[in-house]
Amino acid sequence: MRRTSARAVCGWAFVFAIALAPAAMAADTQAPPTTAQAPATPSPAPNPPATPSPAPSPSASDASEDGQAVELASHPAAYIEAKAKREEVYGAIMDSLAKIRAAVSKAGLKTEGHALAVFLEADDDGFTYRAMVPLETAPDANTQLADPVKLGQTPVGKAMKFEHRGEYDDIDSTYDAITAYLDEKGVDAQDVFLEEYLNEPKTSDDPNLQVDIYVLIR
Repeated sequence: MRRTSARAVCGWAFVFAIALAPAAMAADTQAPPTTAQAPATPSPAPNPPATPSPAPSPSASDASEDGQAVELASHPAAYIEAKAKREEVYGAIMDSLAKIRAAVSKAGLKTEGHALAVFLEADDDGFTYRAMVPLETAPDANTQLADPVKLGQTPVGKAMKFEHRGEYDDIDSTYDAITAYLDEKGVDAQDVFLEEYLNEPKTSDDPNLQVDIYVLIR
């Protein structure tokens, strides 16, 4: 199955809420309830408390063997919308991300979190995508970035998270597996696939690539 047909299961139309007031990205995880216990006999030399780990983003709410239910929080971001042939899409996305970061740096803004790509449309010729770099804070209304970089918001809502580890050239097989999983579980998906790049190898055949894929659900 080609990636076009795999992603077509959920459609391709996606609208960003650019006009909405920016919201800081939340990653709230709830700690399990604690049970009161009798105080233990104090040890002569207690170990120092462990350094707390940072809260994950987005927050995980339910996990399964193949997919994980999460809640995506909206976050201010800079983005470029473009189109690329399917065999060139990874390089095009990485190039767009580089341009976004250069424009953001020139404007004196700070980035936060991993870069994203949201796929808007697909046809036999390739993909229309929106490459996004989250920002630490929402810029003021007078901030302007060098064309074609624009300001907006990252996607928000309930989603299913999947992992792809390995070459981007092999990501079609991951999308095929996602499609099968959604069909099997009867998941009511929205019209958007989101890729979050945990690292950014220079070439699409680098086996060290780590991508988390999110499918927004109703």
